[in-house]
Amino acid sequence: MTLYRTLAPALAALLAVAGIAAPAVAQQGPLRIEITEGVIEPLPFAVPAFIPENAAAAQYAEQLSRVVAANLTNTGLFREIPASAHIGRITSFDAPVQYADWRAINAQALITGAVAVDGNGRVNVKFRLFDIVSGQPLGEGLQFAGSAQSWRRMAHKVSDAAYSRITGEGGYFDSRVVFVAESGPKNDRRKRLAVMDQDGANVQYLTDSNSIVIAPRFSPTGDRILYTSYESGFPRINLLDVATMSRRALDEQPGTMTFAPRFSPDGQTVVFSMSTGGNTDIFTLDLRNGQRSRLTSTPSIETAPSFSPDGRQIVFESDRSGTQQLYVMPATGGEPRRISSGPGRYATPVWSPRGDLIAFTKQHQGRFHIGVMRTDGSEERLLTASFLDEGPTWAPNGRVIMFTRETAGEGGQPALFSVDISGRNLRRIPTEGPSSDPAWSPLLP
Repeated sequence: MTLYRTLAPALAALLAVAGIAAPAVAQQGPLRIEITEGVIEPLPFAVPAFIPENAAAAQYAEQLSRVVAANLTNTGLFREIPASAHIGRITSFDAPVQYADWRAINAQALITGAVAVDGNGRVNVKFRLFDIVSGQPLGEGLQFAGSAQSWRRMAHKVSDAAYSRITGEGGYFDSRVVFVAESGPKNDRRKRLAVMDQDGANVQYLTDSNSIVIAPRFSPTGDRILYTSYESGFPRINLLDVATMSRRALDEQPGTMTFAPRFSPDGQTVVFSMSTGGNTDIFTLDLRNGQRSRLTSTPSIETAPSFSPDGRQIVFESDRSGTQQLYVMPATGGEPRRISSGPGRYATPVWSPRGDLIAFTKQHQGRFHIGVMRTDGSEERLLTASFLDEGPTWAPNGRVIMFTRETAGEGGQPALFSVDISGRNLRRIPTEGPSSDPAWSPLLP
C-alpha cells in the first residue's frame, strides 16, 4: 500500500467533547484532547458512503465507509449518526460541504471519501475530515492506494488519520493481533496460532492443532512471532517468520523448559523464563550470536518478563516474597525493586508502548482483574473484574488493552475482550471460536 500524501501537522481538534477538558495550547500548535479520564459523551460524527468514481469502485465504496464508522464507534469515543438522519448529501468528493445541513443533525465531525479502481486493479481511496462546529476542514486530504485485497487496510488507515486528528492521539486500527484459536472440550483442548486484524477480520491460521501452543508475541517490526510450543512434550520457545512461515526452536538445552518469551524493543534480543532443576529464572538470548545471559538467580519462580520501551528495564513477576508480585530490574540484571503493593497476587506484567504504565493481571478475593499502574507502582487502577481475566496486551498507541476473559463452569470458554485505560468501553472482540492469549502488533508499515 502506498501513502501518497503525508499527514500535515494537526490543525485544531474538535472542541466539543463533553466531559473532557482540553489543555491550553499555543494557537498555532495542535490541540490535544485528553481521553483517559472521566466519563465522556461520545462525539457525534457522520460518514456518508464513499463516492465510487468509476464502476469498478462501486463494490468497495460502501464497505470502506462502514469499516471506518465501525472502527471509530468501537473506541467508545465516537457515536455515528446513521445515514437515515442525514440531510446533506455528498455527491462529489470535491463539492463544497454544506455545514448547516450537518449542524442541523448535531454532527460535530464529517468524514467524506471517494474510491477509484485503476486499470491495474489497484484501489485508490481519498478522504477528508471536517470540523462541523468551526466550519473548517481538519487538515489536508489524504490519498491511499493498494491492491484490491488490501481495501480493509486502507479503511483502517483512514480511521487512524481521523482518530489522530480528532483526539491528538496516535491511531491503532491498522494493526493485527496474534492469538491462540481454541477448539474442543476443556479436557482435550486443541490450540493453534492465528492472526487477525484488530477488529477480528481477516483471520489466518499460522500453525496446525497437532500440538499445544501458547503466549505468542510479535516482534517490534511485526515480521516475526515468538511463542511457546509443547510439540516436544515440554515447553519450548519457537520463532516464526510471518512472511515465509518458517519456524525454529530457540536455545534448546537438554533438561530445560523455556517459556514466556518477549522481544526487546530493537528486536535483537529475546527475554524469557527457563526452568531447570526445579528452579525458574529469567534469561536473555541475543538472536544475532546465540549468546545467553542469566538475569536472575533465586530459589523462587521468576517469569513473565517484559522490556520497557527504551530497553533499559524489565518488569517481571516473582514469588520471592512468598506470593506473586511485580518487580522491575535493569535490563542487564541486578537487584530488582518490588513495585506492586496492594492486596492479592499480581502476574503477567507488560510495559505500555508509551512507557508510562504497566498493565497486569491481578487475583484478589476470588476475582481476576486487568489493571494498570505507574512504572513505580503508584496509582494502581483495576479496569475489569470477572471470573477469569488475564494476559493483557497493549494497542500500539498505549490507550487500549486487549486480554483473555474466560467464563465459569464446565462449559466455560475463553474469548478476547478489550478495554480502554480509563476502564471504559469494555467490549468483546469477534472471533470464530474460543480464543485466548492475544498479542497486539505494532502499526503495520
